[in-house]
Amino acid sequence: MERRIIILLSILSMHFYVIGQSENNVSGRVSYITSQNIYLKFESTDGLKPNDTIYMYQNGKALPILMVSQTSSISAVCLKINEVSLSKDQEVFFLKQKDLKIEEASSTTIISTDETLKTEGAINTLPTKEKETQELETEVSGKLSVSSYSNFSSERPLNQRFRYTAAVNVDHISKSNFSFESYLSFNHSNQNWDQIKADVFYGLKTYAFALKYENAKGLKLYAGRKMNPNLSSIGAIDGLQFEKQLGSFTVGSFVGSRPDYRNYSFNLNLFQAGVYASHQYKNADNGLMRNNIAVVEQKNHWNTDRRFLYFQHYQSLIENLSIFASIELDLYKRINGVSKNDLQLTNLNLLIRYRILKNLSVSLSYSSRNNIIYYETYKSFVDRLLEQSTMNAYRLSVNYRLLNKISIGVRGSYRSQKTDIEPSINLNGYVSYINIPFINASSTISATLLQTGYVSGNIYSLNFSKELYKRVVFASLNYRYVNYTYTFSDMKTTQHIPEIRLNWRIIKDLRASVAFESIFEEKYRYQRLYFNLTKRF
Repeated sequence: MERRIIILLSILSMHFYVIGQSENNVSGRVSYITSQNIYLKFESTDGLKPNDTIYMYQNGKALPILMVSQTSSISAVCLKINEVSLSKDQEVFFLKQKDLKIEEASSTTIISTDETLKTEGAINTLPTKEKETQELETEVSGKLSVSSYSNFSSERPLNQRFRYTAAVNVDHISKSNFSFESYLSFNHSNQNWDQIKADVFYGLKTYAFALKYENAKGLKLYAGRKMNPNLSSIGAIDGLQFEKQLGSFTVGSFVGSRPDYRNYSFNLNLFQAGVYASHQYKNADNGLMRNNIAVVEQKNHWNTDRRFLYFQHYQSLIENLSIFASIELDLYKRINGVSKNDLQLTNLNLLIRYRILKNLSVSLSYSSRNNIIYYETYKSFVDRLLEQSTMNAYRLSVNYRLLNKISIGVRGSYRSQKTDIEPSINLNGYVSYINIPFINASSTISATLLQTGYVSGNIYSLNFSKELYKRVVFASLNYRYVNYTYTFSDMKTTQHIPEIRLNWRIIKDLRASVAFESIFEEKYRYQRLYFNLTKRF
């Protein structure tokens, strides 16, 4: 019976047309971390504004992780909006307007500025005849990048990692209705080459590789590996995707498989299919409300692995107030060989942001997460997964900008679950000054208080960044003082961490960056060296 349902969904999906959204991702890297205050470097921040969202790829998902606080020509200061572990030099990206705005849907958190949403609404209301008159032009864009990360000290052997990335996008191939997009990376180190020789997909990751067809009537069809902006909570989809806009409503479906959970390769045994619908409403003040709902079935060797319902809500109907909420409800259980269609809340996320004054904003978020259980994939330890408890997290942020040059912020987070010895508390405050007189540099000073059941401590940091030569050479100096005390031992960790970083725009589309960091402890010293060369076209 279930197989008949899946076959029926596959047939029905062939009748759905798509109106989609095309994306133009601008990638950058994490350059400096002060707990919840994150500094990013880009080749250019054109199109990036305060309150925009920064994303990262995590297991093929476009996960929103940061909110932009302030920007310069090539850098951005951001605030954490998600409980995700970040590391220096980690790649992130933001969505730059090209033709239509992507609205990323995520089971975790999403933020979009009111201005962007207004633009999206205006574009989507263009008459069909006007769209049909637009002449198709072939556009090719992409990047090639090579990076190396070296960790060395007198106490440990050299650990050197390499990362190569290639992204190619071709819009309207030969001025046709076909387009292509791809994003691949290959990672290896001097210590894991044998593992990669045994399984190349341990190092090779394909995040996007898809062909798109689009005609003048708004029909779009994707074939290959692609993340659906309306369903980014389920990650990349290998197969076919369809969508159709019917006035203010949008319907869509997909059929295919999900990436292998072990190495992110293609795995046709992990079949998945789903349908979704959304509705968008816009009031006279250009406020927007959008609701998405989806039903997804995922299988492993044609046995049901997971079946769930996804709902997402966003609205900015009230001036200066935006609300985002997402819910995942699992519809299926299989325990000890017995299948049940019980309704169980898996994920709940809520984000409220209110701009009290032009330069003063407050945001509050709540997250409740359970383990997502794939009963066929992880059936050997389902019972252990079921025993783990829900995690609850609260986050409050207050930001104020003074005279467009000085920004002050305070953020606090509280996270708990029953298995914790005590809740985790994180309190962070910062002051940033852009274009300091006489030295024409920017600086940020911050302090973080951390308290968990296992460790407590403080982190103090100071950062200076400056343009050395006419938008060609940029430099930054960072210093962090870290002091940790461990709950169940007398051990303490005290670290002094200086860092210097240079970014060089060699030619218009070729850039290089290098960073050196030393970690001084009482008995040991460690060094890290990072190098990146990126060519865009």
